[in-house]
Amino acid sequence: MTDSSGTPTRSTAKPGLRERMRATIRAEVTEVALRLFIEQGFDRTTVDQIAAEAGLSRASLFRHFGTKEDIVLVDLEEIGRQIADALVARPDEERPWEALRRAFDVMMRIHETAPERTLGYLRMLQETPSLRARHFEKQLGWQEMMVPEIARRLGAGPDHPEDPRPTALVAAALACADAASTGWVACEGTVPMAVLLDRAMGAFTE
Repeated sequence: MTDSSGTPTRSTAKPGLRERMRATIRAEVTEVALRLFIEQGFDRTTVDQIAAEAGLSRASLFRHFGTKEDIVLVDLEEIGRQIADALVARPDEERPWEALRRAFDVMMRIHETAPERTLGYLRMLQETPSLRARHFEKQLGWQEMMVPEIARRLGAGPDHPEDPRPTALVAAALACADAASTGWVACEGTVPMAVLLDRAMGAFTE
């Protein structure tokens, strides 16, 4: 569906009962899994243990999550969409790098709502190779969602797929976000992540 200018629009229809029930179950399983992962470690926590504590069978759990890693990374796709939407909403006159930084405020606000939990989550992510690999795959999805808007701002539309600038800018911004997360864990959250992200992205403008 498109608006009068031909721009795709999203449906505003509310999810049905089945979708709401599915979302509730996924949220409950994620809550249980995160607690166990943080308490015991990701590798030492089994899928069977998560399923038992969540009141599900192993088969039911895997109907909601493709992999064990997806249990803790399930929200990343939605976060990526929110960041991409925030990027599109930034003023057209804003430079692409600044627009990317401001779009990441979505992620900063999410982290600020539960800093202790986020700190444990990010520490686990950094210490678990399989989670880091899956997280990287999810971030590639973020990149795909964000590149078209940066390309538009640079005047590098679909007619110029060979132009590396949009992908390079988005990839660099995501690398800065990862660097800020790493620094935030290293300082045990004593420095606001937004400050660390400003420092990381500011290094490209010095």
